[in-house]
Amino acid sequence: MFYWVVKAILGPFLHLVFRPWAEGTEHVPKEGPVILAGNHLSFADHFFGALPLPRKVISLGKAEYFTGRGLKGLLSRTFFTAVGTVPIDRSGGKASEAALRTGLRVLREGHILGIYPEGTRSPDGRLYKGKTGVARLALESRVPVIPWAMVNTFEMMPPGRPLPKLGIRPGVKYGQPLDFSRYYGMEEDRLVLRAVTDEIMYALMELSGQEYVDKYAASAKVELARAEKRPTSSGTA
Repeated sequence: MFYWVVKAILGPFLHLVFRPWAEGTEHVPKEGPVILAGNHLSFADHFFGALPLPRKVISLGKAEYFTGRGLKGLLSRTFFTAVGTVPIDRSGGKASEAALRTGLRVLREGHILGIYPEGTRSPDGRLYKGKTGVARLALESRVPVIPWAMVNTFEMMPPGRPLPKLGIRPGVKYGQPLDFSRYYGMEEDRLVLRAVTDEIMYALMELSGQEYVDKYAASAKVELARAEKRPTSSGTA
């Protein structure tokens, strides 16, 4: 109920101020389980990604969103609960398996599961290599995958910006469902998981128009952080 109350209150405000647009909503089924696999450009994706859909989208989010203290922690927990985010531990190993099981439970219950295969927000607006968890979810659940591309949200609210810029219209494109039935029963094959993930990322690249980078976004963030800390050389020959 909280999800629908927040959407009913926030939705008209977002439409009035930002005039968001959407394409391909007809590709999302009216009922039944489905995976929405999207690019992740900005914190604003949480606001605008599911806004055009009449169904609730349940997404998996890092547990840190729910463990903060003080007023900021309370606001974070309230917001992510309101937008249908389920907390998961992203530390790897058994935690990754638990996150997978959580996603499968959401799908077994007939919901839409929203997932960002890149694993984190893009540091520069480009599309990065997808992690294979989305492929395992697709093959084990045997539900269709719909590419879910955000547009202009990076320009509107890039990393580090606390409030969105006005005058930029965010958009979302829903692509045609991807069918991976030819791979059913092969979810333990790493090459198959990579092939499925790459097909999803290619569909996202086509849909969003982003430049693709064949590395993980988390690695790119580490490289950027190191470059920023590197002292600038100076002096004369």
